[in-house]
Amino acid sequence: MPILEPHHDYAHGVEPDTAWSESYYFNAYDPATESGIFTRVGIRPNEGTMDVGLSVWLPGGDLAEYRHVVECHEMPEAPLEVGGVRYELLQPMRTWRLVADVEAAARRCSPSAEGRRPVAITLDATFEALTPAVGSDGGGGGSSQAGAAASTTGKGHLEQAGQWSGTLTVDGTPYVWTGARGNRDRSWGPRRWGGPPMWRWWSINIGDDLHFGGIRLGTEAGDLHRGWVCERGRMTSVRDWGISTEVADDGLTQRVVHLVVTDKADRTYDLTGRVLRVADIGRPGGTVINEGLTEWTYRAADGTTAVGYGIAEYLHQVDEAGKPRVPVG
Repeated sequence: MPILEPHHDYAHGVEPDTAWSESYYFNAYDPATESGIFTRVGIRPNEGTMDVGLSVWLPGGDLAEYRHVVECHEMPEAPLEVGGVRYELLQPMRTWRLVADVEAAARRCSPSAEGRRPVAITLDATFEALTPAVGSDGGGGGSSQAGAAASTTGKGHLEQAGQWSGTLTVDGTPYVWTGARGNRDRSWGPRRWGGPPMWRWWSINIGDDLHFGGIRLGTEAGDLHRGWVCERGRMTSVRDWGISTEVADDGLTQRVVHLVVTDKADRTYDLTGRVLRVADIGRPGGTVINEGLTEWTYRAADGTTAVGYGIAEYLHQVDEAGKPRVPVG
């Protein structure tokens, strides 16, 4: 299990590929207030842009969204400030602070939802790591599937679970996060959203003692299974994401996710995810990405259960009829 060093929390050198990018992603959910976020800053210096997306799970079930783009031709170091959103690195591989003061647009979590309403969002929240940062340093090597993925989803990558403290304020009403958990990731290298035929990405936190992260990614060389499990501080790599998905009538939207996760020590973990809300976050060039806020139930071998929260993100390439080119398994 590769544990990445602190220098990977700083900017990486830019390569010539026009699709080269470095991205920062965070998610959080606080079940007590039924609120949370997922947010990403993407820096594409060869294209001359840096953009931010901030999506907020609002209490009551709606989603608020904010987007902003600025000109950028070289890699900046943190803090990263785009529009009304600021990412501050306080301690490498340990602590980040996210601050926002924006006018966002709120909508229902439904692909067919119409109408937007303005909503004032302020955020001051701090991420404290609960696990080491694990991933790939982008140095090459690995399977043929990993090689096929490197040109579409980034060569270097890290993931990390953490706890959040702070306050989300919606139209003047504060929601204090006391039990928020979430994961962050960071990728650097070529990024082409229309490249992979599909992916299933997971961010799962069962309290402070059991965490999962990773991806099952379709490539021309077959599916790449990559990820990690942290159980009471013990880190292992994932060998296989066994997936069975119950979908909505559209054949795309995940509703219930059944996971059997097998790590490289041959331990298995049985998880069921009840998808609470799905944010469809764009259809660029026939690509559908459904970000699913999910309540996860873990079943231990002795029959006991524990509940946590996280994300089940499904990417699809769709045909002219809007159907997935890779059937949802």
